[in-house]
Amino acid sequence: MQQLEAHEMALHQVFGGEFDFRIPDYQRPYAWEPEQADQLLQDLSEALDRNSDEPYFLGSVVLVKAKGSVDAMVIDGQQRLTTLTILLAVLRDLTEDAVLRGALEDMVVEKGNPILGRPAKPRLALRVKDAEFFRKHVQNSGAITGLLGLKPDSCGTDAQKSIVANTRSLHATLAKWSAERRQALMTMIGSRTFLVVVCTPTLDSAHRIFSVMNARGLDLSPADIFKADVIGGLNADYAAKWEDAEVALGRDSFADLFLHLRMVFVKERAKVVLLKEFPEQVLSKYLPHRAAEFVDDVVVPYADAYARIRDFRYSAISGADKVNAWFRRLAQIDNNDWVPPALWALRHHGDDPLWLDGFFRALERLAASMFIRRIYTTPRVSRYAALLHDLANGKGLESPSFELGPDERADTLAQLDGNLYLVTKIRKYVLLRLDEVSANGSGATYDVPLVTVEHVLPQSPKPGSRWLEDFTNADRLDWTHRIANLVLLNRAKNSQASNYDFVDKKEKYFRGGLGVANFTVTVEVLNHSAWTPEVLQVRQRELLKSLACEWNL
Repeated sequence: MQQLEAHEMALHQVFGGEFDFRIPDYQRPYAWEPEQADQLLQDLSEALDRNSDEPYFLGSVVLVKAKGSVDAMVIDGQQRLTTLTILLAVLRDLTEDAVLRGALEDMVVEKGNPILGRPAKPRLALRVKDAEFFRKHVQNSGAITGLLGLKPDSCGTDAQKSIVANTRSLHATLAKWSAERRQALMTMIGSRTFLVVVCTPTLDSAHRIFSVMNARGLDLSPADIFKADVIGGLNADYAAKWEDAEVALGRDSFADLFLHLRMVFVKERAKVVLLKEFPEQVLSKYLPHRAAEFVDDVVVPYADAYARIRDFRYSAISGADKVNAWFRRLAQIDNNDWVPPALWALRHHGDDPLWLDGFFRALERLAASMFIRRIYTTPRVSRYAALLHDLANGKGLESPSFELGPDERADTLAQLDGNLYLVTKIRKYVLLRLDEVSANGSGATYDVPLVTVEHVLPQSPKPGSRWLEDFTNADRLDWTHRIANLVLLNRAKNSQASNYDFVDKKEKYFRGGLGVANFTVTVEVLNHSAWTPEVLQVRQRELLKSLACEWNL
């Protein structure tokens, strides 16, 4: 029988002599962005401030590792192990204490042993395409200074770009810390920060473990446990009300509802697990004597509000279409941190569609700005927490938390004016919003199975094409990825057609068999007889002006 082992291990053991981590080539590349890396550091920082003795758990890793061997193939945990290595390397190169630097170096790179014939080597080896880059620019002692000065074309893969971006972001934060605080973080990371390390000797069993750990089964959720606490002393009618709310939302969304409710009531980012915080921070206000009130005034109406937001089915005698249009827009943002204020608004002003229209316009503006500026979790959630405080204090649409300061507005515009296409997560959202604005704010939605963002001036014009006559190399570098050169299509990308000269591209690609007439931003391009830097300059100014007006920037 194959033996499985699982142990809680401090990071000084994880990055120690027991493991020689290797990322197999079939794994997806390293993909964490500064948002995730910064959040990891923020979580560690908060744990550092909370309690000097409290252990901090970073989750689990799954390895293929035979008993007695140090070879450890990483099946799950690559993102975390890579980011932790970057963090350790940044701390190493920031410290001036030789002893501390040596200890951190030993966690990043295994010392060689000439007696045993072992060369020094990194404790973590990334996929073959990225391993040498990671070793040279992160793991080697003193490498971080050189990485900070790397040019964009030094990165051959998206993983390498993520490594550089995350290293720079972590370094920018830690460089502002005092040496004493960095040393305290090093001590916490080494001694009281833990991972659960799961080892199994075969690849098949490792994948089975990974599947089980990540599957959404029917185990008890926190919501099930809360139900037992609330319903225990009530009659069957209340159990039915609870179950009806769960059925209406679905099990997963109903579980998520309690995360959002905690935020609505507590108005601050979660610090520990929901199972601990929710009873202390929310249920304690209702149990044991107000359990029925919790069901009637919290679970049932908030579940209904969540369903209407999620399914875009707010109803009213008039104005419902505008409110549902805001729900559709917000649903395209890559996080759901905006949901608690939205729930509050629908719970307290659900009978006033005019007020809701104004509220969700302000909420979408705030959410879109933070989305475009790539604001990471902690400051984003803190902003929504401040908004919830303002709402609870009666400030409503006049909440100062809705306001974007001069720097925030300027940064939002700068991001919109930059190489938008290269920011994959936001480009479609921005263009769809721009399309709505260009269509005179009709709030139209498009019932098409696929929407893609395409270039007019192609990324790689063919030799001898008209593109190379109309655009210098400097022009193409300036304009290719900016918003003026982008359109929406309701068809899959065609690499060959995308390189056509402008006249052919309009007729054979943009106006092809599937049609693009629904998209105003694309129709506007079809109305041009030529595509030149001068056309792009005017178009860029007009499009930015439209977005600045829509979002009051």
